[in-house]
Amino acid sequence: MKKIGFVVPWHGQNIPGGAEMALRGVTEHLNKAGVDVEILTTCVKDFMSDWNTNFHKSGLTIENYIPVRRFKVRKRNVDAFNQVNIKLMNDERLTPEEEEIFCKEMINSPDMYKYMKRHQDEYHCFVGIPYMFGPVYHMCKYFPEKSVMIPCFHEEAYIYMDVFKKAFSNIRGMLFNAEPEKKLAERVYDISTQKLSAPGLGLDISLRYDVERFRAKFDIQDPFILYAGRKDVGKNIYTLIRYFQEYKKRNKNNLKLVLIGGGKVNIPRALKGEVYDLGFISIQDKYDAYGAALTLCQPSKHESFSFVIMESWLCRRPVLVHAGCDVTKHFAVASQGGFYFDNYFEFQDQVNYLIDHPETADQMGNNGRKFVLENFDWDIVTKKYIDFFEGLYDE
Repeated sequence: MKKIGFVVPWHGQNIPGGAEMALRGVTEHLNKAGVDVEILTTCVKDFMSDWNTNFHKSGLTIENYIPVRRFKVRKRNVDAFNQVNIKLMNDERLTPEEEEIFCKEMINSPDMYKYMKRHQDEYHCFVGIPYMFGPVYHMCKYFPEKSVMIPCFHEEAYIYMDVFKKAFSNIRGMLFNAEPEKKLAERVYDISTQKLSAPGLGLDISLRYDVERFRAKFDIQDPFILYAGRKDVGKNIYTLIRYFQEYKKRNKNNLKLVLIGGGKVNIPRALKGEVYDLGFISIQDKYDAYGAALTLCQPSKHESFSFVIMESWLCRRPVLVHAGCDVTKHFAVASQGGFYFDNYFEFQDQVNYLIDHPETADQMGNNGRKFVLENFDWDIVTKKYIDFFEGLYDE
């Protein structure tokens, strides 16, 4: 099998996003299994950076034993892009002209596309992740017969764009992070002739945690709900904060809310002393926080996987997820490791159930851990990826 080229908008060892972590995990474990992999990316630093700025030098480097080939980006019309992107963020449909602007003025690298055209015969296939960025869209458009996506789809306006429907319906195959993501893709796109698989993503199952170490280091002795991840509107964090504020009005107990991760969030004055925003903490501190929590709450409605709920389960704690996210709801039900809520009163009842039934909460955490070990050990996931690539061109 020839080398596999993973196509991504940006790449770095310390970028915290879910798709970025997925790419690092997949490529590193394939490489360890003897698969020849390479990363094709731009010189942009990360998602939060200026997409007109070439932060990295172009060319080939070796990073964590994997070749990384970077290409300069073309200058883009930021205002034109923002005008159409805000419509998508508000769940509005675009005109054909606006879709063209979106694809043209988002992050793009013509130098990358020229390289891929000249050297495509050197690659078994190109694998793009995630779906909505210029390099992945143009990969699918220019090289459909060699293109595979790890799309990271979830329910949002972007997936319904006609340009994406046309480009993504003609590629060789897709790899999904969960079965509900696969079902969503089958509903939106014509992928009946493609090779499809849902291997999920792998985790470090050897992680360890220390409950007392976390409590001593951060001086948090009360029971708490944990939120882990980027703190922004897109992750639905304000729903959690509103629900927690209402919970504290209605329930006279010492339950706290602990937030970890990047980003800023406005915490109401009424919650002073009730919410701890720890910001970025070390990976070990994060694992310790999982183990110390009453439960992890993942309120996002837009996930194609969720590392944080899997990590919480590895630390033997149950999860609360939003009923509006098919993927996390699917994981909670399949594992018997968590509850899902659709409104405040369901949230309140589930939190109180976990408080009042600690043995059941522990059992749910253990159920979740068993689910992760049986499905998302990297050895299991890596074999599924290799089997997919080896059979990619079978008739």
